[in-house]
Amino acid sequence: MGPVTGEETRTVRLRLDLAYDGGRFAGWARQPDLRTVQGELEAGLSTVLRSAPRGDPLPRVTVAGRTDAGVHARGQVAHVDVVAGALAAVRGRSDRDDVDALLTRLAGVLPDDLVVRAVHRAPDGFDARFSALRRRYAYRVCDDPATRDPLRRGWVLWHRRPLDVAAMDAAAGTLVGRHDFAAYCKPRPDATTIRTLEAFGWSRPDAGPDAGLVVAHVQADAFCHSMVRALVGASLAVGEGRRPVTWPREILDGRVRHGGATVVPAHGLTLEEVTYPSDDELAGRAEQTRARRSAADLSGPPLAPGCCG
Repeated sequence: MGPVTGEETRTVRLRLDLAYDGGRFAGWARQPDLRTVQGELEAGLSTVLRSAPRGDPLPRVTVAGRTDAGVHARGQVAHVDVVAGALAAVRGRSDRDDVDALLTRLAGVLPDDLVVRAVHRAPDGFDARFSALRRRYAYRVCDDPATRDPLRRGWVLWHRRPLDVAAMDAAAGTLVGRHDFAAYCKPRPDATTIRTLEAFGWSRPDAGPDAGLVVAHVQADAFCHSMVRALVGASLAVGEGRRPVTWPREILDGRVRHGGATVVPAHGLTLEEVTYPSDDELAGRAEQTRARRSAADLSGPPLAPGCCG
């Protein structure tokens, strides 16, 4: 074996596009003695890259949006910095591209509830978390026994009472915009609860995989802890007729967490998509987001991402 060169020891940033069923995970973030998405992904990367035998640093993954226990993802994005020599070694004697070989090898070691769908060399300036422009989630509810499907119970909330979807959609529309969402977030020390909710609406599709379900689509620059599930809980109170259409906005304006805005179960929530700017704007977006992370001015630009669930 020849001497190790600087080219072999430099790091390469990779973008990972992944999906997972959150039902058997204790959330995204690595935790001692708990099964997490980050823990399984980093273990898989370490195995394929042979990090320990090579004496390389263990892979550490940065994610676009940390999800809580039980929350699913179809469009999650992460990045990881790997040693170039380790990446090149993954392909062995084949003439495949390094990242293609890595993708194939990961499929062989990861559990079946976690899938890496694509691996790409990240453009300059890419940061999965701080370069992101927005995150889009969906929450699915079934309120009709005739369409209740036990095969979907792991990602659709069963609701015993029929829901007024038009009222829910009207109430959701009053929350769109840049606000202090303290009433819908679990408080965290020194963390701002100001967010820009770009879209929030409810519908009952009559075709496609969600036909007959009551589905919320929620999009924001970022979310604070339990925000989406609290927004859904307030919407369900309106849909049942227990609260008026104006109630969710009244709770928002009060800026105090309200017991009526129940945090619904996690399994109905799915991260559908993370959106990024063009490649030449990635670094600027990341720098801008980091600089504004602690901002708390309602008149200012969007804040940095937080946790969602």
